[in-house]
Amino acid sequence: MKSKTIKVDYLARVEGEGSLYIKLKGGAVEDVQLRIFEPPRFFEALLRGRDFTEAPDITARICGICPIAYLLGASRAMENACGVEVPASLDRLRRLIYCGEWIESHALHLFMLHAPDFLGYQDAVQMARDHPELVRRGLRIKQIGNRIMALLGGREIHPINLRVGGFFKVPGKAALKALRDDLHWGLDAARETVRWAATLPFPEFEQEYEFVALSDEEEYAIVNGRLRSNQGIDCPVDGYDDHLIEEQVAHSTALHTVVAGRGGCVLGPLARFSLNFDRLSPLAREAAREAGLGTTCRNPFKSIIVRGVEILYAFEEALRLIDAYEPPDAPAVPVEPRAGTGYGCTEAPRGACYHRYTLDESGVIADARIVAPTAANQKTIERDLRCFVSDRLDLPDEDLRWQCEQAVRNYDPCISCSAHFLTLEVDRS
Repeated sequence: MKSKTIKVDYLARVEGEGSLYIKLKGGAVEDVQLRIFEPPRFFEALLRGRDFTEAPDITARICGICPIAYLLGASRAMENACGVEVPASLDRLRRLIYCGEWIESHALHLFMLHAPDFLGYQDAVQMARDHPELVRRGLRIKQIGNRIMALLGGREIHPINLRVGGFFKVPGKAALKALRDDLHWGLDAARETVRWAATLPFPEFEQEYEFVALSDEEEYAIVNGRLRSNQGIDCPVDGYDDHLIEEQVAHSTALHTVVAGRGGCVLGPLARFSLNFDRLSPLAREAAREAGLGTTCRNPFKSIIVRGVEILYAFEEALRLIDAYEPPDAPAVPVEPRAGTGYGCTEAPRGACYHRYTLDESGVIADARIVAPTAANQKTIERDLRCFVSDRLDLPDEDLRWQCEQAVRNYDPCISCSAHFLTLEVDRS
């Protein structure tokens, strides 16, 4: 086999920049590297020396698509360090704004970034010419998620109304109930989306994974829960560092996260769905079964269906939270600083997002650690690509490139968040 190099200078339809290197030798895959070359952003260093109340707004700038993951992860870590728990009424509002983030982020990925792969288009603009109703539905679903974010967060991008201890201001009942018509429309649209996604062509690509996600006894985990896996992890959030370890690799500016003693893992929709299927609402479970999913999904290409199920669940959960809403006595609880280390972890659309901060007695941050879900998925993305390419060595390089790009997009990687894709280079020797 002659040596060949295929370069894709920029991987479209993911957040961030990087490259993929595949080396083939003697008709076999010798090496696969997901090379993230985006410069480190040094957020953890920027946080040192800042007051603990500043961390949510600073970390929210890590991601414009998933700011709530960082706002709430940082807030919960600071509350944990200071020995404070917010009341259930504020916790429910946090869950509600997180539903908005799940809806807008999942809709962006499902309709605009991932659907073109299955329908054979280079991008959503081309797809819209032949499937205008699909694109309109996706945009309206996303808009409703943004509306929840704006109402509770003060604005859609990098919300400004969340704080350590709760919110600066909480809405009245009438303002939340004004969302109900849109949410009911979204619930029906999400169910139709799951049905549509189930009709897409999926390659046979079942893999064995260690799924890692938050899990809660009472509800489908978003803001609260213990860290669990299908291979034995079961610990409170402060046990994260005992099980998930970051490693430096020479070919990436993003650290790789592995399970201690075992290797790569999967965070995100597949993990949440497979670990917490019985915590989904009856309607969401029914939609999943109608779409051909069992209680566990190990085909990453079918993540587009699972995201549709989570959109449906988020609409239903938002309606439930709004119907039960009673304004809290105060928009926030006081949080006084104290020396110690606090831990926070919530379920971003792409998976568990972990925060750990050490404070001095005056509340100044002495140390910070943030692990984005894409960092935890990278090692498994490389492993999946190795397996995927091994069965497709006879494909022309152009077809192989396209299919590899799609395999990476299954994970909806946020490369900018993980830099602490896709230039494709195939070396056939």
